[in-house]
Amino acid sequence: MISHKQLFLLNNAQTSASPNFLEVDHAEGIYLYDIEGKKYMDLVSGFAVSNIGHRHPKVIDAIKEQLDKYLHLTVYGEFIQSPMVKFAEKLISVLPGSLNNVYFVNSGTEATEGALKLSKRFTGRSGIVSCKNAYHGSTHGALSVMGNEHFKQAYRPLLPDVSFINFGREEDLENITAHTACVIMETVQGEAGIRVASLTYMQKLRARCTEVGALLILDEIQAAFGRTGELFAFEHYGIVPDILLLAKALGGGMPIGAFVANREVMGVLKENPILGHITTFGGHPVSSVAGLASLNVIIDEDLVRDVTKKGELFRSLLVHPKIKEVRGIGLMMSVQLDTFEQVEQASRLCGADGVVIDWFLHCENALRIAPPLIITEEEIKLACAVILKALDQL
Repeated sequence: MISHKQLFLLNNAQTSASPNFLEVDHAEGIYLYDIEGKKYMDLVSGFAVSNIGHRHPKVIDAIKEQLDKYLHLTVYGEFIQSPMVKFAEKLISVLPGSLNNVYFVNSGTEATEGALKLSKRFTGRSGIVSCKNAYHGSTHGALSVMGNEHFKQAYRPLLPDVSFINFGREEDLENITAHTACVIMETVQGEAGIRVASLTYMQKLRARCTEVGALLILDEIQAAFGRTGELFAFEHYGIVPDILLLAKALGGGMPIGAFVANREVMGVLKENPILGHITTFGGHPVSSVAGLASLNVIIDEDLVRDVTKKGELFRSLLVHPKIKEVRGIGLMMSVQLDTFEQVEQASRLCGADGVVIDWFLHCENALRIAPPLIITEEEIKLACAVILKALDQL
């Protein structure tokens, strides 16, 4: 009988020559269970998706209730669908007043595409400034603002008029000019290996965009919903973007993304031409109720409160001769090693001991740590013991 692994390799498109091959039977809380019943602690959260853990009961209840009402009805923006209306209302209630209009899409890369279009349409400009080592998705527009040529060279030509600055370097902000439609930047650089800019830099960035009339797009696709120790990462800096990108943890485990802006800015998509941005499944009712339930869990259970303390516990325990640095903010961390070979071996050894860990697209010599926010102190200690044991074996 042909195995699921063989079928996976035969019938499913592959993204690399060396997938993980973990076959999950079910998941609960911070744990994954394979088909043989082995339990794995998930230190990656499905890549910053499962902030409240896997299959939270309130998310599952919301999904089941919606299934008895309706699924997809029509394209986004035509019918009044209470799941997305209620979700947008809740989302706006926890954002600054200027971010008062939500466009729901299906994923983070689609949120990037919509925001780039919106910026060019609103400003009438074509220039886009992004950062070196940035990651905003893999579709053509998002790929155009990725800051790593290695992943782009096979797909050129891409969007014109895109330039790159160094994340965190204040003197580079002069490259933002009156020609710039938007600056797109991760509030915390994720795939670069968790890079956190200074307060001064972020405030100068905001001021420079305002000065020249460029829209500031902050990508919090990985960083939002408590991961950094604030509900939204830009809150650490006392600034507000013109456009905010959300996805991943936005859906509580279901696929959904969004770009959020001021009503005046978003309004340009309605005319000249109409249907300035279109999505069939954006704001899907099942994803919307799951996202609303997830956001309510984060707020009602005050999951953000202990994120900083939990991150500090990881840092205090992850001390080893092979660890060069532990970077990050809250529960968005990277453990810097020397080589990709060390990272690969450590990941394999951790997996064998029941801990799922990974690395970064633009920083292959660091381990990614981004567990669900519900992880306990005891579970952090167990996870760190497994990581240190793996490093001892390198």
